[in-house]
This record gives sequence, C-alpha cells and structure tokens, in this order.
Amino acid sequence: MPLLDVRDLVVRYGNVTAVDRVSFALEAGETLALNGPSGCGKSSTALAVLQLPRPAAGEVHFEGRELTSLTESELRPLRPRMQPVFQDPYGSLSPRHRIRDAVAEPLKVQGRWDPEGGPARVAELLTRVGLDPSHGDRHPHELSGGQCQRAGVARALASDPRLLVLDEPVSALDPSVRAGVLNLLADLQDELGLGYLFICHDRSVVRHFADRVIEMRDGRVTSP
Repeated sequence: MPLLDVRDLVVRYGNVTAVDRVSFALEAGETLALNGPSGCGKSSTALAVLQLPRPAAGEVHFEGRELTSLTESELRPLRPRMQPVFQDPYGSLSPRHRIRDAVAEPLKVQGRWDPEGGPARVAELLTRVGLDPSHGDRHPHELSGGQCQRAGVARALASDPRLLVLDEPVSALDPSVRAGVLNLLADLQDELGLGYLFICHDRSVVRHFADRVIEMRDGRVTSP
C-alpha cells in the first residue's frame, strides 16, 4: 500500500480548473517531485493533498484512508501525520513568536505538550535540524533564511509526520544554503523513513533530489 495515493484529483477556483485529473502514488521513504512552470498546478495539487482546500473531485488516500470523504473532525487526528514546509521561511513562522514557541506550538495544539519534558523536546528538534538550541530564544527575523527554514522543518517534525509536503522549500535560499537544507532533508528521510512530495520548478534541483519526477503543465500531468 502506498503512503499516498492520489486519483483523478481536480481543484477548481471558481470557474478556473487549476488541477485536472492528476494521479500519482508515493511510497514511504520516497521523494516524488512535481515539476513544471509557475501556474501549472503544482502547489494547488500539494495543498489539495493536505485538504487545504478540499478538492472538487478525485480521491486522496493516505496510509490507506481516503481523505476527501472525511469530515473535518475525522481529518483532525490525521493532519499531524501530513505536514507542509513552505517556500518562504519567514512567512511560515509568526514574527511575534520566538523560534522555541513556534516549534512547540504543534505539540500544544495537539495536546501533547509536557511542561517538564517539552523544552527538552524542542531543543532536540532544533539540534536534529542543525540548529543550536540557543536559536530557540530568537525571533525569525534574527535568523538567516537557511536557519529559519531549518526551524520550519523542526516545527513540521514536532508532529511526528509520515509525509512532508515540501512546496518550493529551497527556492528562496542562496545556492550554498540550498545545498545544506537539501542534505538535511535527505538525512532526515533516511533516518525517519519520511515520504516527500517535493514541489519545485528548478529541474537541476529536482534531478539531484527526487527519486521520481512528474511533469505538470496547465493543471495536467504531461509525463509520469
């Protein structure tokens, strides 16, 4: 059974069809890239996989469960296992919160925060993504782009996910920093067995990082 199995996915915004009957499957421990020009439907596909928003048609099977037919309350316990990492490392974290609070937030929202062990868990997550625990005392604007994106990855890992939806996670970073973040993601995948749905328009990055590539254009898959 694939970790993720998407069948004939359709996403519409009003009268515009952004994703038109897209299908693919992703195994645990695999990186599947959606590649194509801006506006081709890559990010809309990724968000629909996360049920943000709900697709207009099609099916999304995650760990054997079909998500589109579930109510929001039925989806809630599954959401921690599917986590996004977005393109803008600063925009994905609240500028008002310290990094430690941003990383702790998923644990608190999910009712898993332990006042005694929680700070150690946050420090562990920061260390795992290559940050010093002291970075937790800073606000996002006090970190570099690469450090901030690593903090975003730590925040995603706090939920113990099985799937990361990586929406252009390195396109805003300098090339040298980009390589470090990609190496981090590869190491985490090897260590944790994560599945990656990797959204990227840069073919050179895709060739380096992905196990398989699906090309998209005008909302459709042009080559599996």
